[in-house]
Amino acid sequence: MTVSGVSTLPAAAGIGFKSQHYAALDRPGAVRWLEVHAENYMVEGGPRRAMLADLATRFPLSLHGVGLSIGGEDPLDRTHLARLRALIDWVRPAQFSEHLAWSTHQGAYLSDLLPLPYTETSLERICAHIDQVQQSLGRRMLLENPSSYLSLAESRMRETDFLRAIAERTGCGMLLDVNNVFVSCVNLGLSIDAYIDSYPLECVGEIHLAGHEADPSEGAPLLIDTHGRPVAEPVWALYERVITRIGPCPTLIEWDNHVPDFPTLEAEAARAAAILDMPQVLT
Repeated sequence: MTVSGVSTLPAAAGIGFKSQHYAALDRPGAVRWLEVHAENYMVEGGPRRAMLADLATRFPLSLHGVGLSIGGEDPLDRTHLARLRALIDWVRPAQFSEHLAWSTHQGAYLSDLLPLPYTETSLERICAHIDQVQQSLGRRMLLENPSSYLSLAESRMRETDFLRAIAERTGCGMLLDVNNVFVSCVNLGLSIDAYIDSYPLECVGEIHLAGHEADPSEGAPLLIDTHGRPVAEPVWALYERVITRIGPCPTLIEWDNHVPDFPTLEAEAARAAAILDMPQVLT
């Protein structure tokens, strides 16, 4: 049996679903759609699936994967991909996204999303993996830009050029994580304006906003993408600039650690919604 879901995400604010907020979602409010981590629902039945089935009848859903290891040197795990296809066929989400990162090596799963060099070899491998994912799932996927803490000496392309080449070769969409842009540019000393100017904004199908923290232990503070606090003011400002450029776009508030009560999370969603509702001047 499949769930009768909604086929598109609204250009409105959503949140990452947490089970402790399930009851609060019974009333209408600022939250218009939900994102769930796909790997949390690759189970047969049980209360998780029951909650997801109910939510899918009331909210558009976006599935966000963390386990495909799109950037890994190993072949994609066909069993994992088949389980993901079964979940998608069942819940019928509006969108599916994954990360520009790797998390497996020689059959072992690692507990992080790790960086990769931006080279032609990496580009060819990632494009082949994305082609495989899109063919296996029977749908277009979105690819999220990473948060970066160092530059890899092997890289031969800018991240934005790498992402644009992936989109052009595979036809995939982009998930623009605005917090990741801010974190990466500050950590690597890059121009935020130059990053946004060269990013394939025309391919963006979803935006993420999240909180970060500064680690001052090694000289200049290192920004860490923690998803454990409110969205920072400069990230809100950058988000507003992006929306001015591209117009309203489905926007997610990510808060995965030190998860607050629902009113706090909804207030963040309401702030995103207010920006989405502003008159837009497209350039």
